[in-house]
Amino acid sequence: MVWKPHVTVSAVAEQNGRFLVVEEIVEGREVVNNPAGHLERDESLLEAVVREVREETGWGFVPDHVTGLYLWTSESGRTFLRVNFSGRCTEHDRYRPLDDGIVRVRWMSRADLGACAPRLRSPMVLRCIDDHLAGKRFPLDVLTHLASGDAPT
Repeated sequence: MVWKPHVTVSAVAEQNGRFLVVEEIVEGREVVNNPAGHLERDESLLEAVVREVREETGWGFVPDHVTGLYLWTSESGRTFLRVNFSGRCTEHDRYRPLDDGIVRVRWMSRADLGACAPRLRSPMVLRCIDDHLAGKRFPLDVLTHLASGDAPT
């Protein structure tokens, strides 16, 4: 069996002490997650997080910082490498159809999220929010996106 980690992006957006989250159906269970998803072919990490936030929530998203890189292996043995961004929501299209599986979009406090810990999709949900609250901020230029034709220097 070939081991292949899943590369994902996620977003932490805070407004008035509440965080943008989605409730989604995963493997028949309703869970709470940061807006998040897989990196697609020929897409930068920044493009991926902006796309995922829009597809899952209808909100525009402007990434300001990277809060961290998170490596997690689920109970089923799937490994995820998540790049989390903190940023700001912009315009909202409440009529935009959301990704399959998204039940609702919510703004929840850290306390509310902690209270629903058994429903969180993974431990990365709160860790990303807690790192944001702790002030972890790395500049976006920490990320480098090289094209296949870029020559070494």
